[in-house]
Amino acid sequence: MTSWATGTSRAHGPVTVRVPATSANLGPGFDAVGLALTLHDHVTARITPGGLDVQVSGIGAETAGAGERHLVVRAMRAAFDAVGAQPPGIAISCRNEVPHGFGLGSSAAAIVAGLLAARALAGPDGLAVLPDANAVLALATEIEGHPDNVAACLLGGLVVSWHSAAGVCAARLEPLAGLAPVVCVPAVPLPTEAARKVLPAQVPHADAAANSARTALLVTALTSRPDLLLAGTEDFLHQRYRAAAMPETAGLIGRLREAGIAAAVSGAGPSVLAFPSGDAGLAAVTGLADSARWRLLRLAVDTEGATLLA
Repeated sequence: MTSWATGTSRAHGPVTVRVPATSANLGPGFDAVGLALTLHDHVTARITPGGLDVQVSGIGAETAGAGERHLVVRAMRAAFDAVGAQPPGIAISCRNEVPHGFGLGSSAAAIVAGLLAARALAGPDGLAVLPDANAVLALATEIEGHPDNVAACLLGGLVVSWHSAAGVCAARLEPLAGLAPVVCVPAVPLPTEAARKVLPAQVPHADAAANSARTALLVTALTSRPDLLLAGTEDFLHQRYRAAAMPETAGLIGRLREAGIAAAVSGAGPSVLAFPSGDAGLAAVTGLADSARWRLLRLAVDTEGATLLA
């Protein structure tokens, strides 16, 4: 690994990256479909003469003491490793809005922010190693383990991601204008690892076939046919297996769907993503989600994705 000082046109910063929250799966699109939401983390990073300084405000302020284990720092280190040079010191300041452990892509936001900040600070060498969104997505997926959240965070809008012989791929789709998702956030988080542990190694072929149809409906509903949202958010692959680990989440989804409101687990949960129609639908969600147990976030779709602000 070369010295940081030998690089071409290194930047000392500061640089600021804004990254959106994301909701993955959206029912049947397990590990493949993600939607960027208008809830954001901001990460400001700069190069220092030495050491590591991590400041965090807002959500996850307690993670400031994680040092090199902080996910933004880990992502920056991965990008600098790819460049072939680590800087003498790093200082980051994180201003977070995305809840941690609630299925809203907080880890994806941290990873994408760290990679883009490091790329900017590494100057031309950073752009040479991570020249486009495909390269950033590949490294982000390597860190995250699956592409759905990081792809939506990076690209914004509605994103379908998959693995191929060429690597990780993603297609950004234009969601319906005026789509107004509501996220119901409970009081207690659930680690993604715990939610994944309850999933079976195999599912019945009939369930897999039904899920394929629903995923096609989901994409159609989100891009052109909102009348298909209720059917398109029905899942046969993972939600029923996770219900015992998050009974209140399963209960709220059941009540919402019985009322005709499209709803699904947001990512690995325990938050619920709902798509109410108009004021009446929003009132129904508010009535069915007890305010003592759920915090409602009225959001829109973030169409910009991760953005380098300075």
